[in-house]
Amino acid sequence: MIETSAKEQTSRLIPARPSLRARALTRVVRLIVKRWPRNDMAAVVRRARQVFSLGTPLSFLHTSGLKVEQVEEGSVRGEWLAVPEPGDNVLLYLHGGGYVSCSPQSHRAITASLARLLKGRVFSLDYRLAPESPFPAAVDDAADAYQWLLNRGIRPENIAVAGDSAGGGLTLALLLRLRRMGLPLPACAVCLSPWVDMTGKYDYRNRKSCAMFRGDEAEAFASLYLQGAPAESEEASPLFADLRGLPPLLIQVSSTEMLLDDALRLQEKASQCGVELHLSVYPGLFHVWPIFVGLIPEAGMALREIADFVRHAGSVRD
Repeated sequence: MIETSAKEQTSRLIPARPSLRARALTRVVRLIVKRWPRNDMAAVVRRARQVFSLGTPLSFLHTSGLKVEQVEEGSVRGEWLAVPEPGDNVLLYLHGGGYVSCSPQSHRAITASLARLLKGRVFSLDYRLAPESPFPAAVDDAADAYQWLLNRGIRPENIAVAGDSAGGGLTLALLLRLRRMGLPLPACAVCLSPWVDMTGKYDYRNRKSCAMFRGDEAEAFASLYLQGAPAESEEASPLFADLRGLPPLLIQVSSTEMLLDDALRLQEKASQCGVELHLSVYPGLFHVWPIFVGLIPEAGMALREIADFVRHAGSVRD
């Protein structure tokens, strides 16, 4: 649980406008991503996998001083990132990428930073991607990974779950699956710019200001992932689920990105269901800006906020 004073302190730390470096990088993101040709979804998938993996060859730079261990045990694939002599707490991280791209290596800027800030361990899941492995493969893999952590003797109150974009929606889908299975829920969850509505029926207010996406793309990527499954199902679009009983949530989003509406609607739904949710809106940034930690100050701010939230949620439940 985040105390009011902590919320107020976080709000004061969020700047009123984006930094100069963030504004410059936003222009670069808009140039590279938003102007992709969109008439061939197979080509879009190939381009997404190419562009979002550009930093992967250099991802080892983010893990300096950390122990990195690759895992492949049954259906569970991914990597551990840990500081020397980590504590008991574990963060399960679910990367974004529209359910069609990215990997634990592409998101090491985030996961390695969180391992350091939390002085602990992060397990970054390499879940199966669409269109080769459609819904609910990603949810199945996330649930298997959580059960795998429990089987290793990690207590649920020592586990936090986090994810960005599609991984943010997957984080909530995982919580709903765990609740349905009757498994103990983690201490808290964090969603960075979460995608929680796959119906494509909502008219996003930030269609023009978003530096990365156009309005019709949510529905297009959803079709690749769902492949005929109902978009309104709770594990596809957690926004439409009964959220009662879920642990405390932290949502981070930019004021100018398309998924701002998903975050605001999720906040309203969580309030209706009695779920504690803290929403942090950072001004004028591109989608999932924390992946550029070290390049823009807002990335470090967001990651420190996540670490503080996870630490506090764990201490409350101990």
